[in-house]
Amino acid sequence: MAGRTGQVKLTKTDRVILESYIPVVQDLAVYLGSSYEIVLHSLEDYDHSVIAIVNGAHTGRTVGAPITDLALDMLDVLSQGKPSTAYFSTNKKGEPLRSTTIAIRGEHDRIVGLLCINLYLNTPLSEILADLTPDRFAGVSAPARETFASNTGELIEAALDDIRARVMQDASILPSNKNKAIVEELYDKGMFRLKDAVVIAADLLGISKNTIYMHIRNYRKACGPEDSSRR
Repeated sequence: MAGRTGQVKLTKTDRVILESYIPVVQDLAVYLGSSYEIVLHSLEDYDHSVIAIVNGAHTGRTVGAPITDLALDMLDVLSQGKPSTAYFSTNKKGEPLRSTTIAIRGEHDRIVGLLCINLYLNTPLSEILADLTPDRFAGVSAPARETFASNTGELIEAALDDIRARVMQDASILPSNKNKAIVEELYDKGMFRLKDAVVIAADLLGISKNTIYMHIRNYRKACGPEDSSRR
């Protein structure tokens, strides 16, 4: 058929890019829950395009399954530069799915793969709700705290306030070492990777930038070379 997007000969870089999405498939499935099927297609071999899949029971597929006719249609749409959209389809049993197909681009902006997400609409509500509760995640006893700041200063101030509240109540830390302990915790949280973090922290703590740098330098020395990831 004219205009159809054909199979792609993948370069080494294309394969690296495509294979980097395999953990994404696994992680999305963990986040979204058992009602979602996540599928990664390689466009190098339409007959065995599925290279990663989670919750494949919803469509009866495993790794090595071929691309679908609808995925080919969506590929043609995406190849024209049109955005991904949600659409409805059915599995082999005629059960309803709500799906989307996302293009994965490799070298020279070519589409080299597809990431497909299928929501199995016959999933019992109780199962969906179970996936939305903290108890589903092993070892998680309480929701994680996350700061959704509108700017860097707000983010650093929120982190510093939280750390300072704990440090100030910790009788094992000498008063003269409180700021040092706060700076070290900020460092451990990666705050000093943010632009102007030293200036902002110094202002909030009422100390000089040089003092912040001194605490960071001494802490790095104490931690050793294995701590180089945050440098």
